[in-house]
Formats: sequence, C-alpha cells, structure tokens
Amino acid sequence: MPNSSSVSEFLLLAFADTRELQLLHFVLFLGIYLAALLGNGLILTAVACDHRLHTPMYFFLLNLALLDQGYISNTVPKAMANSLWNTRAISYQGCAPQVFFFAFLAGTEISLLTVMAYDRYVAICKPLHYGSLLGSRACAQMAAAAWGSGFLNALLHTANTFSLPLCQGNVVNQFFCEIPDILKLSCSDSYLREVGALLFSVSLVFGCFIFIVVSYVQVFRAVLRMPSEQGRHKAFSTCLPHLAVVSLFVSTAMFAYLKPPSISSPSLDLVVAVLYSVVPPAVNPLIYSMRNQELKHALRKLMTRCVWKQ
Repeated sequence: MPNSSSVSEFLLLAFADTRELQLLHFVLFLGIYLAALLGNGLILTAVACDHRLHTPMYFFLLNLALLDQGYISNTVPKAMANSLWNTRAISYQGCAPQVFFFAFLAGTEISLLTVMAYDRYVAICKPLHYGSLLGSRACAQMAAAAWGSGFLNALLHTANTFSLPLCQGNVVNQFFCEIPDILKLSCSDSYLREVGALLFSVSLVFGCFIFIVVSYVQVFRAVLRMPSEQGRHKAFSTCLPHLAVVSLFVSTAMFAYLKPPSISSPSLDLVVAVLYSVVPPAVNPLIYSMRNQELKHALRKLMTRCVWKQ
C-alpha cells in the first residue's frame, strides 16, 4: 500500500526470554494447533460424508469448523516459528496479510455465530416454518453474507491501518500483528479514522451479541414450555454448545478491546489474546461433540470406516 510506512519489519512480543521456556511455548502451541486441526478436520469430514448431517445446523457447523482452521492457522504457526528459532521479527509483507485474515476470520466468525443463533431460534420457536425459512438456498445466502461481511470488514481495517505513516518504532506488543498495537506506532492524526472503524466493528459485534441474547431468551422460554423432558433435553443439547462458544469468543474479545488502560499490561494482553485467538478454535470441536449424539455417531462411524480400510 503506497505511503504507508518506511518500516520493513515488526518485532512481536516474545513469550519468554529463556530458551527453555521458548521451547515449552513451542511444544504447547504445537499441541493446541494439532488438536484444533484434528478436531475441526474430523467435524468437516463427518458432516461432509454423513448424509444425515446434511441439515442447516450442521451446514453452519461445517462453515465454523473451516473458519476455525483458518483462524488458528493465521497466527499460531508464526508464533511457533518465532519461539523455535528464537526470533521476534515478522516482515511488513507478512504482517499485512496477517492483519487482513485475522479481521476477515474474526468478523466472519461473529457473523456466523449470529446466523447459527437464528437457526436455533427458528428450529425451536418456529419449527413449522423451519423448512421454508432455512432452505438450502437461504442457508447458502446467509453463509455467503457472513463470509462477505468478514471480507469487507477486513478490507476496511487493513486499508486504513497500513495507509498510516508509522514513526513510533516497530515493536508490536502482541504475539501477532494486531490492529490496535500497530495504531500505537502511528504518527498521524488520521489514525482516528481507524479508531472510528474499530468502534464501528465493536458496535457491530455488540449488536450481534444482543441479537444472540434476545434469540436465546426466546429459545429458552420455548424450551421451558415443552411438556416432554426428552424434548427439552434434546433442545438444550443443541443450544448450549453454541451458547458456550459464543460466550467464550465474545466475552474475551470484548474484554481485550474494551478493558480500561489502567488494568492493561503486556502479560494480561497476551493471555487475553490467546483466549480469543487460540483457545476457541481448539475447544469448539470438543464443545460441539460433547453433547451431540448425532455428531458422536457420525464420528464413530467415520473412525470405524477408517479402521476397517486399514
């Protein structure tokens, strides 16, 4: 991007100063990364291969699993490489795509979680209209809208951030290229436009969160009126995993961006960043498969098929 900066590389925040702790962080992140790839990969394969899972709920879950694989792959491999090779550097050409894909995938995730809340609302509160409101074409359009909104969000933030001149050094106080930390390096008053864009995105996230909360208030009211205990249990088993994923992602992300500066510190910022950028993609498959009998059955069937082929 022209006239953006004379900085050729950025220095990321190191997890530790000693070699032993750096290697420990590498091993820990490698384990989390492989677990995330395996868990989301299993969900992708199970949903794609089992025709009984070809429903709107699992279609959106497939999109979420694909999204989570990209989300964790955008930041963790570079952090592992830096720990392994005892370096903090990331090139300017490497930082810009990382910012873009982080904003793209994070924006898409909150949009997709909102769509999934709507899916649960229609399934439980308007079951007779489920087929008409969430047909295959409608599901494809909602998924495309979620991905498209994430793309536009990323384009806006990346263009704004990297069009600013940077003259406050090149040290980013985070383990990946994050927009607020890059903005701190700006020496131009025009950074206010990016701050405005960030506030706009936070408002959208808050709006999505309110929509999800209102949807689940209606869902739980409908569930509690169900006469059958088995029906209530089945409804809760499909709603609670999604609600847990939303709570983990939104609460940590909002705390990271809205916490007062008085309690901010490099170590706290690092922990919070790990909580909203690394933990959700790793634990989402576990959360969704823990209480979902259909998904468990599909995964067992998939494992059995693989064993017999060997």
